[in-house]
Amino acid sequence: MFGTIMRVAVLSSGGKDSTYAVWWALMNGWEVSMIVTVRVSAKDSMMFQIDGTAIAGAQAAAAGIPWLPILDNNEEGVQQLEEALQPFTYGSKWPRSSIWSKGDIEQANWPDNWTCNRPIIARPSEPIQAIISGALRSDYQRKRLDMMAHRLGIHSFSPLWHMPPITHMNNLIDGGFDVRFTSVSAEGIDKSWINRKLDKNSLDDLIELNSKFGINIDGEGGEFETTVLSSPWFNTLTWDVGIEWNGQRGNVSIVDVKNFH
Repeated sequence: MFGTIMRVAVLSSGGKDSTYAVWWALMNGWEVSMIVTVRVSAKDSMMFQIDGTAIAGAQAAAAGIPWLPILDNNEEGVQQLEEALQPFTYGSKWPRSSIWSKGDIEQANWPDNWTCNRPIIARPSEPIQAIISGALRSDYQRKRLDMMAHRLGIHSFSPLWHMPPITHMNNLIDGGFDVRFTSVSAEGIDKSWINRKLDKNSLDDLIELNSKFGINIDGEGGEFETTVLSSPWFNTLTWDVGIEWNGQRGNVSIVDVKNFH
């Protein structure tokens, strides 16, 4: 399958791992037919990131790739994701309008105050052959995605699976990804990390925090979450954000996302 052109969908929250997974697919010469984002409405999720995932739609728009948002109120499973992907595994020869319907708006839960370009909604056309995720070390997540792909009759790829954390973070830096820390909740990671950029200095600090407190350098333990504002595969985004901090944990509050001109 490597060396042949595949038509794939990439599961993305807009964070560092899934954003890199898109780049990996493109570097393989594959056609990324759509970015798929699960918009979780539950209070917690064992499978998907919850906050700030609309940024994946802004990334898709900045790359000219269709976006498929899926509203999900299930904390653990992939049922709604699987149901939404089924029409894309069959394909369709009947073109449908890319204009947002009322249902699309509900699924996307799109922030109307954002001034960036609104993404094109994905519609079934040629069938996809694979789903790609940015899973790092969560057996819980990968097993469910692999089983879902098997039921759908498509391949499942996790290109970052068990990649050494320092290698992964250096690849992001060297690849020109503008990664921002958007949520922090671990000992040693204070308010100053919120909206901080991943670079050689911040990576050195993460390595030191790993030595002192045992945090995961890639954040796989939930120590932090990230958003990507620029990468090799989409045009640069900028944003206006506020910072929320309760003394132990905090996050960015996105006011606006803009296309960089």
